[in-house]
Amino acid sequence: MSKLVAFGQKSLDLNRPQIMGILNITPDSFSDGGRFFAGELDLDKVLQVAEQMLADGANMLDIGGESTRPGAESVGVQQEMDRVLPVVQAIATRFDTVISVDTSTASVMTAAAAAGAGLINDVRALQRPGALEAAAATGLPVCLMHMRGEPKVMQHGPQYGDVVSDVRAFLAQRIQACTAAGIARDQLILDPGFGFGKTLAHNIDLFRALPEFAKDSLVLVGVSRKSMVGDICQRGIEQRLPGSLALALLAAQSGASILRVHDVAETADVLRVLDAVRSH
Repeated sequence: MSKLVAFGQKSLDLNRPQIMGILNITPDSFSDGGRFFAGELDLDKVLQVAEQMLADGANMLDIGGESTRPGAESVGVQQEMDRVLPVVQAIATRFDTVISVDTSTASVMTAAAAAGAGLINDVRALQRPGALEAAAATGLPVCLMHMRGEPKVMQHGPQYGDVVSDVRAFLAQRIQACTAAGIARDQLILDPGFGFGKTLAHNIDLFRALPEFAKDSLVLVGVSRKSMVGDICQRGIEQRLPGSLALALLAAQSGASILRVHDVAETADVLRVLDAVRSH
């Protein structure tokens, strides 16, 4: 399976893990909510952070305008548009990088693709009305994530028969739906959805199964600063860097193609060390 993927006008070789820097354009994300708001969107600050992430080693930037933390409320379409589109347009104009848009909303996908986005990253795996058709029409790669329920209630006692089998079956069904809609199989990236309707035990079982997911698919892993790290290490959000880096290393060793992270420079160092050891 080829791992050279075209994200709009820019291609990336996913034979080695690529770093996706997180830009949450939201007031209520679990780690960095409100970072870019002081009454209104501070676009200059967004661009400064984006520039630093790229300098630190990010190959992609993931822009989201709707928080999906546990307990989060959904936002209106126009509100999401107002948050996301100015950022996509500004970054596409100023920087040579892959822009991922973290959205489940069909009209946001369409508008973001027209503004310069190169990847659709959907935590709902294109299940909202019109999302599948909109994503197919853009011609862009899509990341399909597994989530049990909706963010507001997803952590209310999640249960599975076998979490690995259940997540793989769900993603297989979504792959089938996407290919039937005209999205090529090699344009689909899978995300097991760590922390999205899972207990710590579920997350660990999925993490141990990453080589199984990566055997026949491109895989994105997003565990940066998440409660999984907090539960294991007994650390608050601002103290989760070492645990996040440990999981990033394990994910890279397990075949992950994209690491979605808050702490780009530190993650880049981890990958440099891994590359040096592997290539010695």
